[in-house]
Amino acid sequence: MQAVSTRWAAMADLPALGSLIALSIETLQAGFLTPEQIAASRAIMGLDTQLVVDGTYLVAERDGEIVGCGGWSRRATLYGGDHSTSLRDPQLLDPARDAAKIRAMYTHPRCARQGIGRVILSGCEQAACAAGFSAVELMATLSGQPLYVASGYQPVETVEAIVNEVAVPLVRMRKHVTA
Repeated sequence: MQAVSTRWAAMADLPALGSLIALSIETLQAGFLTPEQIAASRAIMGLDTQLVVDGTYLVAERDGEIVGCGGWSRRATLYGGDHSTSLRDPQLLDPARDAAKIRAMYTHPRCARQGIGRVILSGCEQAACAAGFSAVELMATLSGQPLYVASGYQPVETVEAIVNEVAVPLVRMRKHVTA
């Protein structure tokens, strides 16, 4: 198995990222959510291209193929993609008092549980720390929660996003980071 390398995403990556994210949502949530919840989750999950524009979205590659992605943000939006405009808040955060946001973490299903998520998460945490943040927070799906717990995140609250009368369970989590 080839090593994984990371780089900051470019706008040219958007088609490949869209395909990877759709496959990840559909496949990796099975066993955690019902088919109805997976369908509903598409309304609240996905890529926020503002992360790419801001230069804070990492892609992981193996053999020249994107096998994972995820980002961090200095903006107030906690989760959601381009299509979930009601969840977006472009306000810039203050590193002295706010937590940076870890956003849109996805792994290709055939590469799940191979350390790719950890590599991306670590890169995002390091970048947020370098930008002056001492804490990061995220909104975890049930399928992502084991990675975040193993990486030192603590649950803050459990919530349900209601999409067309279907409840999608989510867990807000937080971690302190240091240089």
